[in-house]
Amino acid sequence: MTAVREEVQNLGSDLAPSQQEKDAVRGFVSDVTRDLKTLVQQEVALAKAEVTGEVSKVGKGAGMMAGAAFAALMMIIFLSLALWWGLANVMDQSWAALIVAGVWALLAAVLAVIGRGVLKSISLKPERTINSLKQIPSALQGR
Repeated sequence: MTAVREEVQNLGSDLAPSQQEKDAVRGFVSDVTRDLKTLVQQEVALAKAEVTGEVSKVGKGAGMMAGAAFAALMMIIFLSLALWWGLANVMDQSWAALIVAGVWALLAAVLAVIGRGVLKSISLKPERTINSLKQIPSALQGR
């Protein structure tokens, strides 16, 4: 019984693969290579799209922070003028300058809060790409 089993196990061991089998293996390897190349290109495109969206948020937040900085500068100028006018001659012009400076202070605070919120919401980490890349090994193993 063991002799028959050994003969059956060794039956195809000395046969060379046919040209058709070689071509099938080459085709399979070519298909896998092409599919991997396409997959990598798609993942790179996805990462670019995700990062581009987040970069536009950075620009918006930076614009808000620049507006806040300008408003703060104007507040400092008007407060300085108001203090100067107030010390030079205590008159109605000083109160007008203080009111204008208060408006600039309020505007600076609002822009700073909005800009800070936008900047905090930014994530440059391409989450979808990372999740997709984590699935590649299991997909290649056929799970």
